[in-house]
Amino acid sequence: MRRASIRRTCAALAAVTSLALAATACGGTTKKDVGSEGGSAATAGKADPDAATKKGLTVGFLPKQVNNPYFTSADNGGKKVLEELGEKYKEVGPSSATDTSGQVSYVNTLTQQQVNAMAVSAQDPGALCTALKQAMSNGIKVVTYDSDTKPECRNAFVSQASAEDLGRTEVQLLAEQIGYKGKIAVLSAAQTATNQNTWIDYMKQELKDPKYKNVQLVKVAYGNDDAQQSFQQTQGLLQEYPDLKGIISPTTVGIKAAAQYLSGSKYKGKVKLTGLGTPNDMRKYVKNGTVDAFELWDPAKLGELAARTAVALSSGQISGKEGETFKAGAMGTYTIGKGGVINLGKPTVFDAKDIDQFDF
Repeated sequence: MRRASIRRTCAALAAVTSLALAATACGGTTKKDVGSEGGSAATAGKADPDAATKKGLTVGFLPKQVNNPYFTSADNGGKKVLEELGEKYKEVGPSSATDTSGQVSYVNTLTQQQVNAMAVSAQDPGALCTALKQAMSNGIKVVTYDSDTKPECRNAFVSQASAEDLGRTEVQLLAEQIGYKGKIAVLSAAQTATNQNTWIDYMKQELKDPKYKNVQLVKVAYGNDDAQQSFQQTQGLLQEYPDLKGIISPTTVGIKAAAQYLSGSKYKGKVKLTGLGTPNDMRKYVKNGTVDAFELWDPAKLGELAARTAVALSSGQISGKEGETFKAGAMGTYTIGKGGVINLGKPTVFDAKDIDQFDF
């Protein structure tokens, strides 16, 4: 696919504009369009789209990692809209993006504190289920965002974009950069991250197209959304495959670490790098020739939509069933898709021509 057509596919439809973010994980979603992960969302009661929005609700945000700038931006987006709506915001969570038992304990904490709803970015698709089901049995509405659980363990999932769009377009971007020929690798986050694994599944599907017959995916490496580990994994990939032509890193921590390594190595400009990153993190690497193009969505908008979904669920305006619609303020009207999935929108592509137009 030509660069211009990729831009038409991704950027022209992008819902990404502003935010204030520094770097990090896009760490977790599924297998058939993020929306068709299978099964149906947990629902309870009959929705009344005309019901009044309740005030004074407490919504707890539980990201994968509290000291992660990506989730800080996303959660601040939720905080801002909750305060505007007259609701209460709180955030809890582990300091490690792989502390699944820690996430479980925080779900239990929010349940004990009797919040009205919780927005959770799951480190693992199944590990939180028992705790989340307990929360729902206590009348707490559960929204997942960025990284999903099993559908029966939450009321709705707010997806950053279609999993298929993200997986396929990253392959399209890299293939164009390497001339549709050569060995490529993927630098992912945690091995259990549902969104990462779904995107990688779609990357593999895209690579089955005959136009990629000369492109070979040789390895998927895992940096666990840790900058040092991701840097070392990039180094390891180049040591193992010195003829590697390109790397896709669908995580903001990973792509930044990979760019840092490539920028100071003999592979700068020779090994192409793309994936999911923020303009502020990647600007210098685009300008110094390390990176040609990459993509992302707006994490603050993702957090805002998660918060609005939580409020709509708690107010009885939606239940999480497919086909229900709700108004998300200035963001517009959203429809719940198959499996209780709500897609934020399309990703956008950033390169040297437009990167200075964005500040996040």
